[in-house]
Amino acid sequence: MSDTNGRRFYRLRTPDDSGSTTAVSVRVDSDRPDPYPVYLAVGAGRRRMYLTPGEAWALWRCLSEAVATLGDPPDDIRTTIRPARR
Repeated sequence: MSDTNGRRFYRLRTPDDSGSTTAVSVRVDSDRPDPYPVYLAVGAGRRRMYLTPGEAWALWRCLSEAVATLGDPPDDIRTTIRPARR
């Protein structure tokens, strides 16, 4: 079993217009034996994927450029996200 010292979880809930929320979660597990240390989950259901470090960086770059075209970020996104062990 992998030691949890290399595993970190990042989570943020985003409100939508109906008052419900969607959770966005990322787990980084540097101790994984395979090449996919990043796990991304958006909401419940099938929007989940494992990423290599290169894929994670490319996704971050593409998302940051694409989302910037939508205008200023909403106030609820201006928060500090602290990594958790679980």
